[in-house]
Amino acid sequence: MEGLAAVAKIALLIAVAFPLLMYFAQDSLIFHPQPLSDERRAAIAARGVAESLFIQGKEARLHAWHVKGEPLVMYFGGNAEEVSWMLQEAAGRAPGTGWLLVDYRGYGSSSGSPSERVLIEDALRWYDQMSSRYKTIYVFGRSLGSGVAVQLAAQRAIAGVILVAPFDSLVELGKRYYPFLPVGWMLKHRFDSVSLAPAIKSPLLCIVATADEIIPAEHSKRLYDAWGGEKRWVGLEGAGHNSTDDAANYWPSIRKFLGEKSS
Repeated sequence: MEGLAAVAKIALLIAVAFPLLMYFAQDSLIFHPQPLSDERRAAIAARGVAESLFIQGKEARLHAWHVKGEPLVMYFGGNAEEVSWMLQEAAGRAPGTGWLLVDYRGYGSSSGSPSERVLIEDALRWYDQMSSRYKTIYVFGRSLGSGVAVQLAAQRAIAGVILVAPFDSLVELGKRYYPFLPVGWMLKHRFDSVSLAPAIKSPLLCIVATADEIIPAEHSKRLYDAWGGEKRWVGLEGAGHNSTDDAANYWPSIRKFLGEKSS
C-alpha cells in the first residue's frame, strides 16, 4: 500500500508540475527571437535595396526594412524568422511593390521582448506611421505572423490580406499538440484569428502547404471558411511548412492578387 501511495504522490506531482512548467515556458515555446547586430544591419542597408527605419514604441525601439514602391505590403514573419532575408526575394519576385518588413520586439534590430499584446500594438503603430505615406496598404502574415496580420486587418483599413500557412487560433493548434493539457486555460498568447475573421471584409489570399507538418491545412481551412470578405485558396501541392516559397505557384499567386486588387 505504501508503494502505491508513493506512486500516486509522484503521479499527482507530475500532473500538477508539468502544466505549470508549460505555462511558464510558453513564451520560449512560441517566440524564438532572431536578433540582428548593428553591424549586420548597417551592411544590409548599405546595399541600397531598402532603408532601415526606426520608430519609438512603448518601452522599445522598433525596426523595420522599407522597400519603396506602390502599393505597400506590411510583412509579419514566422516565430523564428529574421525578416531581412526577404529583401532580395521581395524586390526580385514582386518588382515595383513597396514592402515594410517588420522586426518583432527582440527580433532583428528591434529591442524589447515579444508578446501577443505588444506585437499587435507595434503593428498598429507601424501602420499608422506608414499610412501617411501610402494610400493602399496590404498585410502579409506568415505562420505566427498570420495572427498579427489578422488582428491588424480587424482594426485598420487594409486593401487585402495575404496569409501563408495561417492557423485558426493558437489555442486550437495547442490542443492538437498537447491534448492532455488545459490549453484553453493556460495559453496567454491566444492569437484567436478565427473569431475575428467573420467581421473582416478585406479580400483574402490564403496560401497553404498541403504537406504542412507544423500547421496542418485543416487549421488554415477553418480560418478561411470563417473569413467575411472575398477570398481565394491556393494549395501548394507537396510543399511543407518551410518550403512554401519554392512552390511554382507561390509568387505568381501573390503578384496576381496584388495586381488585381491594386488596379
